[in-house]
Amino acid sequence: MHTIHTVTVQDSDMEVFLFQPEGPGPHPGIILAQHIPVGHTGVENDVFTLKTAARYAENGYAVAVPFIFHWWPKEAGIEIKREEFRDDWTALDLRATFDLLADQDNVDSARIAIIGHCWGGRVSWLGACHLPELAACAMFYGGRVKLPLGPDTPPAIDLAGDIQCPVAGFFGSEDQNPSPEDVNDMSAALTEAGVDHEFHSYDGAGHGFQMFDNPDRFHAEASEDAWEKVLAFMGKNLS
Repeated sequence: MHTIHTVTVQDSDMEVFLFQPEGPGPHPGIILAQHIPVGHTGVENDVFTLKTAARYAENGYAVAVPFIFHWWPKEAGIEIKREEFRDDWTALDLRATFDLLADQDNVDSARIAIIGHCWGGRVSWLGACHLPELAACAMFYGGRVKLPLGPDTPPAIDLAGDIQCPVAGFFGSEDQNPSPEDVNDMSAALTEAGVDHEFHSYDGAGHGFQMFDNPDRFHAEASEDAWEKVLAFMGKNLS
């Protein structure tokens, strides 16, 4: 079960879907950033993200899913949202989501992480750069980290030095966005910044290998192994 909350970010209303685990808490929390293909039309239409959030809640986490594409009408095309996406707006969205989650009576504000898939994987990296309170970050096959999105913004990879939490990354060796070379560059940036991180690459898996609702991309073995590893990573850093 989840509830829908509305927060205002620079005069724009943003829906946040909040999933609660069983028990009184205080629970650790997760900000779950959406992937873009279906998610850009609303969290309610994103079966992958809804079920993923529910699975984290079943494992004891309070999960907040912000609709980070609220800046545009839901019916606007995905091409527009890709083209006009702005990191500075997204940083504001993630701050508002963190504050909402941290303010819940049953959430421990010192134990909040961010996780994202695909476009959301890049967003999770961005969140780790802008939210020093985060206890952990996990990114699944997040591309475009080496690109700037929005006016007067640096490439997200250049902000690695601002990350203050451990990072876990999960990638398919057959992926080209991010490519294995991109993954190496991200790892090198984190190493140079002194950020503790662990990256996992899966042979035979491509982009979106956890997307159970996309049979052309889903790789069951890689997906379940990544689930085990990300839950262990979160358990270690949010315990």
